[in-house]
Amino acid sequence: MLPEWQDEPWLQRSGFPSFAEALTTLHRPAEPADIQPDQSAWSRLAYDELLAGQLALALVRAHQRSLPGRGSSGEGLLRAKVIAALPYSLTPSQVRAVDDIVADLARPHRMVRLLHGDVGSGKTVVALLASATVIEAGRQAALMAPTEILARQHLATIAPLAEKAGLRVAILTGRERGRERGETLERLALGEIDLLVGTHALFQDEVAFHDLALAIVDEQHRFGVHQRLALARKGQAVDMLVLTATPIPRTLVLTYFGDMEISELREKPAGRLPIDTRTIALSRLDEVVAAVGRALADGQSVYWVCPLVEESETGDLAAAEQRFADLKQHFGDLADLVHGRMKGSKKDRAMERFASGETRLLVATTVIEVGVDVPAATVMVIEHAERFGLSQLHQLRGRIGRGRERSTCLLLYKAPLGETAKARLAIMRDTEDGFRIAEEDLRLRGEGDVLGTRQSGMPGFRLALIEVHGKLIGAARDDAALVLNRDPELASPRGQALRHLLYLFERDEAIRLIRAG
Repeated sequence: MLPEWQDEPWLQRSGFPSFAEALTTLHRPAEPADIQPDQSAWSRLAYDELLAGQLALALVRAHQRSLPGRGSSGEGLLRAKVIAALPYSLTPSQVRAVDDIVADLARPHRMVRLLHGDVGSGKTVVALLASATVIEAGRQAALMAPTEILARQHLATIAPLAEKAGLRVAILTGRERGRERGETLERLALGEIDLLVGTHALFQDEVAFHDLALAIVDEQHRFGVHQRLALARKGQAVDMLVLTATPIPRTLVLTYFGDMEISELREKPAGRLPIDTRTIALSRLDEVVAAVGRALADGQSVYWVCPLVEESETGDLAAAEQRFADLKQHFGDLADLVHGRMKGSKKDRAMERFASGETRLLVATTVIEVGVDVPAATVMVIEHAERFGLSQLHQLRGRIGRGRERSTCLLLYKAPLGETAKARLAIMRDTEDGFRIAEEDLRLRGEGDVLGTRQSGMPGFRLALIEVHGKLIGAARDDAALVLNRDPELASPRGQALRHLLYLFERDEAIRLIRAG
């Protein structure tokens, strides 16, 4: 018989049954209502799962805080040079984030901070200012991105600013080979490179830093925790800054990133023009193609996003290859194609042709969703927009509106629309605020899709439904903090019972941290 790990007064106050009763009710319900997610049996087990998650995060956080850090601080001279090189002034939330990071870096504890903000809110610049802080202290920084396209884009943003501030920057991806690669590795080991930008090539065995102080991980949910830690092991007591372009609802921040301090970037940099978003029925496709033709004739660049690579069995999905063939008949060599099944090098070359203006109509699947920066692109056509989630639509729309020209996003849908799809497209028309969009997405679809947990290594829930049980997260977080405050080793009777809970929900890695001290 398993011991009860929940606090008895809390169970009574919440009207929750015991663990055994909850299981029995769900497996042998007396009436259909017994198995509803918002009823007491399911809610009790959902709370168990949430508490296991919060307890595991709290143990990870306690472990990180107990590890000795190395403070990096300076007078801020390099940061001032980077800021002076910027063509605009920092937004208030960028200033706050930099202040928080600088304070963290100076402390003798390791920093683990999440910087999340909207598309184009200026995370890369904050990452560069964080790097300048440790570089001024005579140490090194690394920025790891999930794809080569993104790594090269970060370099394009950073390089001109770094040059003006006198920072030595290099790149390391799978593409750097032979002598060039050898020279980069040698300079890195000698301390002649201040900031290394790259892909997961950064944590390969032969990569040795002179003194790595700060590891910055972009789009962290694309990397497993192990990859994040492999980069951190490249130096002594490395501080960690995690970036994500997915605005995350508050409840999900607590759920997935409870082991991190949080900084949010809420505003867009000055000078960004609003994007004109319109919804258009697919029956008006000819008008859309004509409008794209006018934009191309005007010298603009256009994205055309399709939901799938190949024709689906239902036959009604616009496939990227078919759409590309159609548009190529209209626009010839101006059109190009990029999709997820292409080889990395081919994909990169297609993106480079589009970025340089050699091609100006890019037919794509959602591979362009994160991070691609082409300021000349002013039109985004999303076909079958009703099939995409809100956060994905928002990420895609964020690929335009990055230059000085006004931009337009056309959401093509197949009528008639269901209620949820109608609500989704209406929100896209109403707002560009990614945080509001993420909250609405959570309400309409549930947590898995908002953070892309279906495709990534992030833990999805088995029992807890955030849209139903999200309100219990705060209580689980407080309970976990209270337990560990009183009983950091989980040695008391309740602590021992909670160890069972962690094993039950496969969070036993956290128990190993207690043993590791």
